[in-house]
Amino acid sequence: MNDPVVTIKVVPRSSINKIVGFEGDILKVKVKSAPVNGSANRDLIVLLSKCVKVAKEKIEILSGHRSRLKKIRFHGIKKNDLFVLLNR
Repeated sequence: MNDPVVTIKVVPRSSINKIVGFEGDILKVKVKSAPVNGSANRDLIVLLSKCVKVAKEKIEILSGHRSRLKKIRFHGIKKNDLFVLLNR
């Protein structure tokens, strides 16, 4: 199975944890925490796992661990199902 990869732009220090939506091919996501010691990455993974209903362990940051622009791989979910869940 080809696991889907999504490019995500993270906006840290926001007032709410929220998936804003797609801007072209990039998914914009707001997280409350500051980008310190990986806390924004952890908030991002928790938010995505709740939204797409998969375990946190099935979401992998491929690149951008220290950047606002990240490549995220979702294991065990079909691409079409993923985009339906992210666009809700």
